[in-house]
Amino acid sequence: MKQLKSLLPAALFTLCVGLPSVSSAADLTISCGAVGAELQLCKEAVDVWSKQTGNNVQVVSTPNSATERLSFYQQILSAQSADIDIIQIDMVWPGMLAKHLMDLREVLPANATQGYFQAQVDNATVNGRLVTMPWFTDSGLLYYRKDLLEKYNKQVPQTWEEMTATAREVQLAERNAGNANVWGYIFQGRAYEGLTCNAMEWISSQPEGGLVNPRGDIVVNSQASRTALTLAKSWVGDISPRGVLNYTEEEGRGVFQSGNALFMRNWPYVWALVQSQDSVVKDKVGVAPLPRGGMTGTHASTLGGWGLAVSRYSAHPKLAAELVSYLTSAQEQKHRALIGAYNPVIESLYQDPELLAAMPYYSQLHSILNDGVMRPAAITAERYPRVSNAFFDRVHGVLAGELPVDQALAELESELTRIKRKNW
Repeated sequence: MKQLKSLLPAALFTLCVGLPSVSSAADLTISCGAVGAELQLCKEAVDVWSKQTGNNVQVVSTPNSATERLSFYQQILSAQSADIDIIQIDMVWPGMLAKHLMDLREVLPANATQGYFQAQVDNATVNGRLVTMPWFTDSGLLYYRKDLLEKYNKQVPQTWEEMTATAREVQLAERNAGNANVWGYIFQGRAYEGLTCNAMEWISSQPEGGLVNPRGDIVVNSQASRTALTLAKSWVGDISPRGVLNYTEEEGRGVFQSGNALFMRNWPYVWALVQSQDSVVKDKVGVAPLPRGGMTGTHASTLGGWGLAVSRYSAHPKLAAELVSYLTSAQEQKHRALIGAYNPVIESLYQDPELLAAMPYYSQLHSILNDGVMRPAAITAERYPRVSNAFFDRVHGVLAGELPVDQALAELESELTRIKRKNW
């Protein structure tokens, strides 16, 4: 069995396997899952495949933070280590990690991606090489308490300003009624990639807002950004706890699912968890597009998504690709959608009656995805981590009250210009 002591700080979970024959059994290691039901679903699917094929598989858990997870993978891959065969990667990472990943088209059938959303396949392809198999897609959503809006005769907010006012009013009323722990709005405010996603939505929902445009121009130092960040700063300590400055997805979900928030920004996976039998807010939650920036803005949702990639340094690349093919099959994507609310990347599954019945928000998902905002990972390529770090660091400074908005935007523009040099 591979020795991972020097390279894997996370715990290893050895799965039950069948009784492999000496001649055919192989050892594989897969890194997948970190939040919500991700890890458990991956372990269960891998266990089934292991028993069917007689191969041994270890599942490695990774940090919740996408930033920390990327650093972990870069450490493993830069060492050209064979310790991990398969990794789960964010849709903004293919360009950064491509040189370490095998071309899945070399080992998978020609029709392996047939029926997938083309944008997902395009994003997973670098210089003609399919370096990751799309697995599920994400978009930011607004979760809200239906019962509390009804109680106070409030509508689902259409703008950030409406959301702020409603959150403040309901929070005050609930606290006066004895719920001292309730908050108006919960989001991902820690200085990491999740804050980049949130802040992209705030800025892009404003008229002419953005970070880097499709031509590669730096456009963040704008009135749109000033308006968005000034409003977001006002939330901290008012409708959002100071602790939100250290929230990732799961800390925010914990507050909302315990019944202590009116609104929350999070990803689709949360739906299955807030609807679970032991959830305090089961059947009390609605989902809507994120608010727009004022009456002339747009509903902007940062697009996310994850795929499975095979390391070039794997000792069993063909077998690893076969496991990837199994995990990303239509059957598995449907199962993951039903159990964990992970949105499929196979288009036909959005017409599946069972999925439509289980996920009522699917009726809105098409328009939410149409209004999706792409992070500038494609145009900034290997420099994207520096771009994102510069962005979320300055935004976090604003939210924490450490940087005036104008100063933060001027510093960010200057730093992005240095990162860009002459061209991305």
